[in-house]
Amino acid sequence: MSTRTATERIVVARSRRRRRGSRFGWILTTLTWVIALLIVFPFVWMVITAFKSEVDAVTYPPKLFFEPTLDQFRIAFENNFLPFLQNSITASVVSVIIVIMLALPAAYSLSIRPIRRWKDVLFFLLSTRMLPIAGAIIPIYLIAVQLGLVDQIIILIIMYTAMNLPLAVWLIRSFMVEIPKEVLEAARVDGASFFQELYRIVLPMVAPGLAATALLCFIFSWNEFFLARSLTSVQAQTVPLYLVGFISTQGLFLAKLSAASLLATLPVVLAGLLAQKQLVRGLSLGAIK
Repeated sequence: MSTRTATERIVVARSRRRRRGSRFGWILTTLTWVIALLIVFPFVWMVITAFKSEVDAVTYPPKLFFEPTLDQFRIAFENNFLPFLQNSITASVVSVIIVIMLALPAAYSLSIRPIRRWKDVLFFLLSTRMLPIAGAIIPIYLIAVQLGLVDQIIILIIMYTAMNLPLAVWLIRSFMVEIPKEVLEAARVDGASFFQELYRIVLPMVAPGLAATALLCFIFSWNEFFLARSLTSVQAQTVPLYLVGFISTQGLFLAKLSAASLLATLPVVLAGLLAQKQLVRGLSLGAIK
């Protein structure tokens, strides 16, 4: 009798724990959805506003049912959107390629075959991010003037490369640290040279991490405003500067700004969708051994 009673108590206790776990999981799921909707809502509202007329965009309370129009996108392209887009793509893509080419061997020498005082090197790379760019913009501008690089795409490529390189080295190194040493030792026993080890073994294993790093560097370069505003004037202006041109103290501009912002975010969204699998694998690399 006592044995049955003890068994029943265990069953009841387990049932209670399951109900508590189910209730907690439901609450966590609901909270996650609420946070996700709050994060996505500004972008969704921007998309909706982009298809409104200027009058509908500023109507209060906001209109949820309206007649869609593409006039705002037509105005965006009539205001020479494509040259700004080309400048942003060139500066961002070229700088990301250079960053990955430089960060890959640097991360290799700081993780798989660490150099002497490698911790000091990592700290130095991190310390370069501590200086506010506003404190260095004057000497940077003077050097660019002396070299004739003001209002040239190449100065943005150089600055974006310098801006993203420390971050890329740290990220790629964190991915390389997770590579099993046994795999590298087996390759060395088989007579693999440095370049064979790097490009045939290390590179395929950290490819998801490289994709994640490249996408993050691309986003940072694409969204950068201060350097582009300070070092360009007409020919090399990028998309963030193009968006500022729609802000005005005279007349309505909210719908046009939303349409231009939607066009500006599409390349980043498309890049994220194309690299979604690699991005998830890269960001989770090393989380579960």
